[in-house]
Amino acid sequence: MRPIGLASTPPTQQVDYARSPMHPFRRAVEERDEQAIQALLADTVVFTSPVAFKPYVGKPITAAILRGVMRIFEDFRYLREIGDPGGRDHALVFETGIAGAPGIRITGCDFLHCDDDGLIDDFMVMVRPLSGATALSEAMGAQFARIQQEAVELANRFGTA
Repeated sequence: MRPIGLASTPPTQQVDYARSPMHPFRRAVEERDEQAIQALLADTVVFTSPVAFKPYVGKPITAAILRGVMRIFEDFRYLREIGDPGGRDHALVFETGIAGAPGIRITGCDFLHCDDDGLIDDFMVMVRPLSGATALSEAMGAQFARIQQEAVELANRFGTA
């Protein structure tokens, strides 16, 4: 007899990169290609940060936040990708350190949902442990004025100001 709830729950599929291409967002991040990252974001993307109460809405602020994250993450690497090949939902599990926080390692997950055009329209990040989330919050907070300025510049460039 199966435990309740498991009978109707299909197993999660892990992508086999020997047989399946990696998600374009993962490739862009691993190549640190800011232009490719921005191109994969829908204009109305909703970004939910692990260290902010309210989500951020729009491509300019999301792209600026991701730039900021790339500045503070050290030794970032994706560990695995979970999702249906060709599906709209993807989970990218990562590990990283934080600049200015020696000895702190974060394990996290980028949860992506793609719209009909294949653009990311919902992006949620979760991280652990709490010490890592705290270090992330402090590092991002220290550069948030720069992030806001970059968001304004990107909005002007994208024509969404």
